[in-house]
Amino acid sequence: MKNSLRFHILAAIFCSSLGLAEEEQAPPTTEVTTARILGNLPDGTPPPPEPPKPKFIVPALDILESKSHKQGGRTITVREIKPIALPPPPEEPAPPDLNDPAVQQRIAERRANHPGWKLLLVGATVYHSKDGPPRTLVRIWPQTQGEPITFWSSADFSLLSGIPTFTVSSGETAMLMMAWSITNLGNANALQRKFARQFAAPVIPEFAAGKATYIVTGGNPTEETLLSIRSLHDIYINEHDRLLAAYQGREQARIAQEEQLKAHPPEPKDIVINYWLTDSADQANGKGRER
Repeated sequence: MKNSLRFHILAAIFCSSLGLAEEEQAPPTTEVTTARILGNLPDGTPPPPEPPKPKFIVPALDILESKSHKQGGRTITVREIKPIALPPPPEEPAPPDLNDPAVQQRIAERRANHPGWKLLLVGATVYHSKDGPPRTLVRIWPQTQGEPITFWSSADFSLLSGIPTFTVSSGETAMLMMAWSITNLGNANALQRKFARQFAAPVIPEFAAGKATYIVTGGNPTEETLLSIRSLHDIYINEHDRLLAAYQGREQARIAQEEQLKAHPPEPKDIVINYWLTDSADQANGKGRER
């Protein structure tokens, strides 16, 4: 909940990956639609295996010196090898000229392909108790700018953690980036012993029975932010069974992986570190110093 700097860094990476850093956001549409999940929900199904990476092989004649030692059940080998000519680093591309008609055309095409993209950065703590259903304390940073909004929700936001992108009811496409955790209020005594201090249980507001809803407790949300919050709750209500099944699948896969690692811990792998020496005068053109 306090990692706002991390959220802003992730937001910058996201924007640069879409090429939106130098563009203005397209104005939101006024079309009213149904909030819905876009794409597939991760459900614990493992991804396809990656293709094997090419091995770096050094001919024996190119090894000038080799030293090995044991550490942590594995062998670490440090080898000096003959210098390898490396290509010069690529030059930094020049910043785009926004007055160039070709650049303006690319921006227009990107806006047409990604109308109304928005980014929601969310921190959520889900509180479990034996006397009632889960309740979530949420903090949201809308569009990576402005003060965060804090609200309590009767929705279990852990189920929303797998949503990649979704459509809000205004027709915009939003990407959800959420850091979340679960706190069991029944473990208050254990928390007190662990941290040697009093654990202040949060004051959770009362929610009426029925559909999931929320109560804003901090900040001044704009109508756009409220629309995003309502859209997440609409998705939670309308897609609850799908969200629950995907979350349970992820949890089962996580538990199975932990049990597999516990039963069959990976063996330490040997490490080979290769290096070569270069003269400072030859460093720029890739020529190395030979012995």
